[in-house]
Amino acid sequence: MIRVLVAEDHTIVREGIKQLIGLAKDMQVVGEAANGEQLLENLRHIHCEVVLLDISMPGVNGLEAIPRIRALNTPPAILVLSMHDEAQMAARALKVGAAGYATKDSDPALLLTAIRRVAGGGRYIDPALADRMVFEVGLTETRPLHSLLSQREFSVFERLAQGANVNDIAQQLALSNKTISTHKARLMQKLKVNSLAELVKYAVEHKLV
Repeated sequence: MIRVLVAEDHTIVREGIKQLIGLAKDMQVVGEAANGEQLLENLRHIHCEVVLLDISMPGVNGLEAIPRIRALNTPPAILVLSMHDEAQMAARALKVGAAGYATKDSDPALLLTAIRRVAGGGRYIDPALADRMVFEVGLTETRPLHSLLSQREFSVFERLAQGANVNDIAQQLALSNKTISTHKARLMQKLKVNSLAELVKYAVEHKLV
């Protein structure tokens, strides 16, 4: 039996996933979490083979949680479930330790296939994304500017695009305001934007929020 922990902050989506997994004879949901902190806490006492991880949760988001899950003594396989069908986002998740990347609009049967594959030690990439990843992520001249951001800069960028201010982000990431301001200046330079409005526009155009 494949034990799955579902980390997703939208209750309706989480319930839908639990029902879907409940229909499969070879897997069961053994826990759930609505944010990254809750997920990391649950993993201390819930044993599972697969974590189904929403990438954009409040607090510690999915991308930030992946290395922390991988650092556990017996880490489960991580299957990222994202609303972003973005090759760059998938590449980032896999780079920091996810075993697979599925999108929320993929066929439910494919999600079960993905869970089985990563539980067995394999890798899974949403088929619609796999081709784009080969081209987009592999070819430097077609890579979007946000691929240049470091992991921390990307975390700050995402939060700024969602309307958080420097103080909020400093608290969420447990860093000083000065450090966040430095990241903000660097990432705006890399994205070639001069204002918060331009930053939000960039995020919307690239389907990052």
